Amino acid sequence: MDAVRIREDSDFGFSAHAALNLLKEVQVDAIIGPQTSAQANFVIGLGGSAKVPVISFTATSSSLRPQTPYFVQTAINDAAQADAIAAVVKYFRWYQVVFVYEDSDYGNGIIPYLSNAFQLVNARVSYRSVIPVSASDDFVLKEMYKMKSMQTRVFVVHASRSVASRIFLKAKEAEMMSEGYAWIATSGLVDLFYSLDSKVVESMQGVVGVKPLVPRSSKLDSTTIRWKKKFADDNPGITPQDEINLYGLWAYDTLWALAMAAEKTGFKEPASLPNATSLNSTDMFVTETSQTGPKLLAAMLDTKFEGLAGNFNLVNGQLESWSFQILNVNGNALREVGIWKPFSQISSQRNTNMTGFVGEKLENIIWPGESRNVPKGWEVPVSGKKLRVGVPVDIGFAEYVNVQKDPQTNATTVTGYYIDLFDSVMAALPYSVRYEYAPFEKSDGSIAGSYDDLTYQVFNGIRNVRLQPDIADRLVFTLTYGLWKKFFESVLGVLS
Repeated sequence: MDAVRIREDSDFGFSAHAALNLLKEVQVDAIIGPQTSAQANFVIGLGGSAKVPVISFTATSSSLRPQTPYFVQTAINDAAQADAIAAVVKYFRWYQVVFVYEDSDYGNGIIPYLSNAFQLVNARVSYRSVIPVSASDDFVLKEMYKMKSMQTRVFVVHASRSVASRIFLKAKEAEMMSEGYAWIATSGLVDLFYSLDSKVVESMQGVVGVKPLVPRSSKLDSTTIRWKKKFADDNPGITPQDEINLYGLWAYDTLWALAMAAEKTGFKEPASLPNATSLNSTDMFVTETSQTGPKLLAAMLDTKFEGLAGNFNLVNGQLESWSFQILNVNGNALREVGIWKPFSQISSQRNTNMTGFVGEKLENIIWPGESRNVPKGWEVPVSGKKLRVGVPVDIGFAEYVNVQKDPQTNATTVTGYYIDLFDSVMAALPYSVRYEYAPFEKSDGSIAGSYDDLTYQVFNGIRNVRLQPDIADRLVFTLTYGLWKKFFESVLGVLS
């Protein structure tokens, strides 16, 4: 490589034009970039056609790699954090989660991996909130209120900094950053935490996040000192961050890796041959084929060293993943509450009860609302409908089911052994079910019919959505004495 050519284009169209210019006019043998997954989708194809490695330390989408071997991700792939996030859900025994993610290549890429990871820990995705990149604040706020009316209280946010900032600001406005809620942020946002607006940081109090673990080293410490001095000289009056963010570390390691690969190939001048399809072609996207690119790619994939971000080792064109920090937003800082390691690093055989956390535990977390109580993961929504359980009156066995009505208040009380047992079973469920008992009786308090009549009324109501007028507004679900008996016999059989 004779020189390093820089094109600073963040817009998709300009990025594509810059890539074409570098390939057709400058005839480079490698491209570092593009910055986003959307830009990468286009540029990757150009690099593959020209046999020029396209190297990105910021495009982390899991959907990028399979397109061409000439795309190299020198950043941790988004999919790598899926198991770490699922481990947090498993650790706190949450059984339902909500995905909140932006509608983009970056946002959509991780979803299949998260879905699979949650399935392995027996957690169900109860809802997916997809936020367009161009969504208005009103749209985001309506989504917050919609999710607030649901039962699940565990939210996993995967979005770019701009979209995620609006999500948390509107979540706070909707009073969803309070006690009882749990929010988990993916690494893309967590790594940029110290560059977020102060109002966004304030809205994220209590959030739990994951981030690739960067091992401390003397090389990292010395580089950070030099970087902070350089930043202060170039930006007088602005206090630099305490640490270089992960993308900065990956950028540093990427340049070193490419330089080492170039040295291995031993070439000095770029060389290329006409693409067979480019002869007599007027297609502006057809480029010449690099002779050096394949050699440079092979050398790059074979390059290994200890970088600022940790061990630099490419596996199938992707930076090898490692451990993740589990962090808690507390004030203006991120507090480490645990470290997660892939199971391959901690044991040869995976125990189904293991989470992967070092010491199999997390430190105490300060949750939204400054609460130290672990959220249950669900709440009974105010607008939720109740399950109405029909019970017979005057069955002759008051110790099992007894229906009594207060003559002064007209309030109905249902008690008995089967009632207590049913209440206990419902309370033990890992999710909330609102229910109430509805006696099968006439307006004068007498039984409205036989057990068969009671069962038939429910059956007929399910088929035709019609019941007798005096019970139509109350009776939804019924267990007669015999059905109660069979139900609890089966429950006790399972428990025993």
